Amino acid sequence: QVQLVESGGGLVQPGGSLRLSCAASGSIASINAMGWYRQAPGKQRELVARIITSGVTNYADSVKGRFTISRDNAKNTVYLQMNSLKPEDTAVYYCNADVTTAWGKRANYWGQGTQVTVSS
Repeated sequence: QVQLVESGGGLVQPGGSLRLSCAASGSIASINAMGWYRQAPGKQRELVARIITSGVTNYADSVKGRFTISRDNAKNTVYLQMNSLKPEDTAVYYCNADVTTAWGKRANYWGQGTQVTVSS
């Protein structure tokens, strides 16, 4: 089994910054990609940022230039640095990992979610 544990959410004022972390553990042979998604009340879950093993990244247009995704392959950990936060960034942020397990199964795993609230 694979577990994803997120941390770093919270309440921040507009214009502020937060850093989210997500550590993957368990029966992992390799991690093909890791990413962050978010879901605001009444809205569908959407991709925020994603990074593959080679380091190639992609971002939602709404966060380009403000958010940076990075990854520590040795620690199976992904980070999301969020700067210049706006009220519309308020959502539950979920970590996602595309994992090949020790048994050769490839599957997507999700973290439990961490709340980010941007408000004055």
